[in-house]
Amino acid sequence: MLTETLRATLIGAVSILLWGTLALLTRLTEGRIPPFQMMAMTFALAFLLMSLNWWRRGSLGLHHLRQPKLAWLLGVGGYFGYHFCYFLAMTKAPAVSVSLIAYLWPLLIVLFASLLPGESLLKRHLFGALIALYGCWLLIGQGSDGFNPDYLSGYLLALTCAFIWSGYSVLSRLVKQVSTDAAGWFCGATAILALLCHGLWETTVWPDSTAQWIGVLGLGIGPVGIAFFTWDYGVKHGNLQLLGVLAYSAPLISALLLVLAGLAPADLTLLLACLAIVSGSLIAGYRRAQRLNEG
Repeated sequence: MLTETLRATLIGAVSILLWGTLALLTRLTEGRIPPFQMMAMTFALAFLLMSLNWWRRGSLGLHHLRQPKLAWLLGVGGYFGYHFCYFLAMTKAPAVSVSLIAYLWPLLIVLFASLLPGESLLKRHLFGALIALYGCWLLIGQGSDGFNPDYLSGYLLALTCAFIWSGYSVLSRLVKQVSTDAAGWFCGATAILALLCHGLWETTVWPDSTAQWIGVLGLGIGPVGIAFFTWDYGVKHGNLQLLGVLAYSAPLISALLLVLAGLAPADLTLLLACLAIVSGSLIAGYRRAQRLNEG
């Protein structure tokens, strides 16, 4: 029988699977939609998804609006703050470099989680996380030209992304009593803020094909909608360090899906990355997951 901690960890891992579909679904949108408009649309869909869940239970979800200030700060700050810095970083540094630096967040989760009461940083957590990090960098680091001081502001913004998302994930433990239903309102607030940014800096571009609409709907329901809700539950009640290491499998899943869809080649780099990420995850999490299941 699964313990509550392992159950929550598995629920959190659903987010990683869904984030693995980001590349494929984004490819469907053909990159035509401005980033803040896409953010507003997808987070609005996430809010609608949670609203349907409230309606199914005979509620409007209004009682979930009343939450501690810290919960609102973490929720909206995590969702909007991460994406705002990410999109801004993309305008100031090469996309590959931004992705590499921003994806330090799983390693930071492993490190920061050890500071929580009752947690500790074991050698296998760090060793496994570093191996998985190497595999992740193999996947998304191709084409990187290395450090260029001209892009320093972009690098710093990408690093801010890593700290924002890891901080949100770890500090959510401090508000673990807040129901995941509240994340629906955080998504709604994020959609409004993104819409304001879109109005200030972008020109509206609507999807003009069925495939593009499928991409937008898929992103709003999966990687943005369900994924943020399952992650909220996972980081509040599950094994944070194991989730941090498992998060490195998201780019691997993305690459595999693109290969299966015939949109990317299968090569030695993909194989090596697969071996590194899987072995790193096993090193960091196998014994801990076994104890959780037995306990």
